[in-house]
Amino acid sequence: MSIASPSMPAAPPPSFYGLSRSDLAERLEGLGVARYRADQIFTWVYRKHHRRTDAMTNLPGDLRQRFSDVCALEPPRLASVHATRDQRTHKFVLALADGARVECVSMRTERRLTLCLSSQVGCALKCSFCATGLMGLQRNLSAAEIVAQVIAMGDHHGWRDERFNLVFMGMGEPLANYRAVMDAVRIMNDARGLNLGARRVTVSTSGLVPQIRALAEEGMAVGLAVSLHATTDELRDQMVPVNQRWPLGELLPAAREFGLKTGRRVTLEYTLIAGVNDSPADADRLGRIARDLPSKINLIPYNPVPGLPWKRPSDDAVTAFAERLYPNAPAVMVRKTLGGEIWAACGQLGGLSPGE
Repeated sequence: MSIASPSMPAAPPPSFYGLSRSDLAERLEGLGVARYRADQIFTWVYRKHHRRTDAMTNLPGDLRQRFSDVCALEPPRLASVHATRDQRTHKFVLALADGARVECVSMRTERRLTLCLSSQVGCALKCSFCATGLMGLQRNLSAAEIVAQVIAMGDHHGWRDERFNLVFMGMGEPLANYRAVMDAVRIMNDARGLNLGARRVTVSTSGLVPQIRALAEEGMAVGLAVSLHATTDELRDQMVPVNQRWPLGELLPAAREFGLKTGRRVTLEYTLIAGVNDSPADADRLGRIARDLPSKINLIPYNPVPGLPWKRPSDDAVTAFAERLYPNAPAVMVRKTLGGEIWAACGQLGGLSPGE
């Protein structure tokens, strides 16, 4: 076993937000502190929303004073918040420890609050219509940096929503950062923590087939959304280049197996782009694909991205496409655009901020 040189600086303590309750208990035990203190700390941080130990009155004073030896409670700095005029959608920009920045979004409707999380800084998949893909991939996020997005948004909104949904539809391909995403989901699922039911979590993917199959075996009832966007390999190869690795003939069976294994319908995300994938023939093929799966369709009128040539279909064209689907698909929903004015809508993250 190698021993660090005396001149080697000690490793900084890990972020609290990346630790499971058992991880925290082990770190406490290593300092001679009873494991049950981890339960208390999880309650203080995740249920009572304290970010400092001085208010954790049922902890011993010496533990509160030396808690920085255990882990770091300070979440990443919130660099900026941008809100729509109706105050229903907010885009949060977090400044990470290495100088990288990541964006996440909260969306409030009459029925619920939904938090849209990022899993990477940038994205390597280069989908042709997405602002994040223009960035390239800078790096994966840690589980702590994923959980911290929820903490930042929850703190901003005062945690007045006891029940909210999480969607991994922000920057990056979640299943390309599989372990960190699942670690974050399990931390947030902890009954002593946020106690977020797995059925309130949806993971979106552009089509990483091995990871879809792995997700089906996790034993958690998270939802799966497949960023389909095209109904032929020829077009999907151009729009979603990962299709060249896992074409529809491999992706759709994996999605079907996920639905059958988990008992949950797979969401087929389909961004409508004028003159590209919005024809009656596209609608007919999409209907056939949906009928062959336990699925629902989420139609997303394209959100413009500066520098990209694609156009949003007219409202009449979106309606016509949806109406052609209705008799032939299990369930169809047209997603209402939220956050477009602050560059926070689907496909716009990592691009511009208001005023740029």
